[in-house]
Amino acid sequence: VQLQAFGGGLAQAGGYLRLSCAASGRTFNNYHMGWFRQAPGKEREFVARISGSGTSEYYADAVKGRSTISRDNAKNTMYLQMNSLKPEDTAVYYCAASIFVYSSRASAYDYWGQGTQVTVSS
Repeated sequence: VQLQAFGGGLAQAGGYLRLSCAASGRTFNNYHMGWFRQAPGKEREFVARISGSGTSEYYADAVKGRSTISRDNAKNTMYLQMNSLKPEDTAVYYCAASIFVYSSRASAYDYWGQGTQVTVSS
């Protein structure tokens, strides 16, 4: 599967952004999906994940309560709605797909998108 993340940009603290991840192929619902992010000088970190059916979600503590992950399997697309943005949310955001494992570990994911930059100004 090929993934393309988009929707990043520049936002002010307290604002919001909606990231999207478009997937190729016709078996999108077979993949568990996740969002990760990497800030300059830091390791890639887990943000949120959603099961293939969309019935299970899990968030990192850093975004819990401020973000919502969702997916539309009919459109082969996953979303990350980010509200109450903080400067520490600044990072490149990546979407990823896992065919077997529903996990928060980056190593569990088989396919990655190219990333979209999110910059939050204070």
